[in-house]
Amino acid sequence: MEGNPISTSFSFPNSVDLRQYIREVPDFPKKGINFYDISTLIANADAWQLTTARLTKITAEFNPDLLLGVESRGFICAASVAQRLGLGFAMVRKPGKLPTETISESYGLEYGQDELHLQKDVIRPGQRVVIMDDLLATGGTVAAACRLIEKAGGVVAGIAVIVELEFLKAREKLSAPVATLVTY
Repeated sequence: MEGNPISTSFSFPNSVDLRQYIREVPDFPKKGINFYDISTLIANADAWQLTTARLTKITAEFNPDLLLGVESRGFICAASVAQRLGLGFAMVRKPGKLPTETISESYGLEYGQDELHLQKDVIRPGQRVVIMDDLLATGGTVAAACRLIEKAGGVVAGIAVIVELEFLKAREKLSAPVATLVTY
């Protein structure tokens, strides 16, 4: 076989700071906002293996029945961790992206208003759901996802993210516990 062989192990110790793999992009999506881009983290196979191992550990502590990925980078996190934990995962998406009947929730952004949708039948009543995303900033998107889970009859067991912008104080706006790998 040509190219790199598939590796089943990775070489990074737990002391590795994942910040070194996260690219900071100033003035994106608008002037004055620093965007923390995990694309460089995902592109590095060893760093991504370490990240998903750490995400799996913090997510498992919430004892979930289902993981919920927030569009779109939350899909990557939730799918990777769900596979490791033997769980399913559902998606919350922007309007018009899901093919069946949905429930919706509006939320505010620091630069506008948006809406999330969840397929109406994807969460069973009483199911423990962990919300997963790449970044927790103001908490608006995650709070909307929490409300969707509750509308569907589920229980928000926790929130797991790669990056949290602590200075925006999102945790103060959320009623569920939050676990994060990297803080700025």
